[in-house]
Amino acid sequence: MRTAAYVRVSSRGQSVAMQRDAIERAALARGASIDVWFAEKVGGAAAVRPQLTALRASVQLGTFERVFVYRLDRLSRGGIRETLSIVEEFKANGCKIETVADGFPVEGPGADVVLAVLAWAAQMERAAIGERVAAARVKVEASGGTWGRPRRVDDATAAKVRTLSKSRTVREIAIALKIPKSTVCDVLSEKGAYKRARAKALKPKA
Repeated sequence: MRTAAYVRVSSRGQSVAMQRDAIERAALARGASIDVWFAEKVGGAAAVRPQLTALRASVQLGTFERVFVYRLDRLSRGGIRETLSIVEEFKANGCKIETVADGFPVEGPGADVVLAVLAWAAQMERAAIGERVAAARVKVEASGGTWGRPRRVDDATAAKVRTLSKSRTVREIAIALKIPKSTVCDVLSEKGAYKRARAKALKPKA
């Protein structure tokens, strides 16, 4: 049975040695040895996790039947939902996840209960996030602010974009005004903040 381990710390100043030592001892106690180590030093908010991506690809190919981690949260940067997704992905590909410090199993007799609790927690997390976002939007708009991504260009530049669109392509407008093509498209389609700004400009003054 091929076995892998994944370790991660959040900053380059930290060391994976503690996690690695704990995993080696746990693996030995459970009658296993680590064939391949996947280690990286990236923060939890990092969008790119090359070693985790490589591990997941290997699991999908059936390379490993067992993966050790110090804790489940080392696998995920996205909270419970993403963690649950990875656990289920590994399980679907015939790979067992062994955790060292979580204090609960994700395989064996108690696995269904643990996964059910994780699924319930993920549902609660989604609901809580939705409520927080809605409340934040109401607060911002009530104070006179605007919700969503801020505009990259001001009203004057947006007006130039609309004028130039009558005779030039999106690429030509972007070059002429030195702005991204995506911004030109947002202005012309009146997406997000540009839609609100346009509506405000066209609103009759009292």
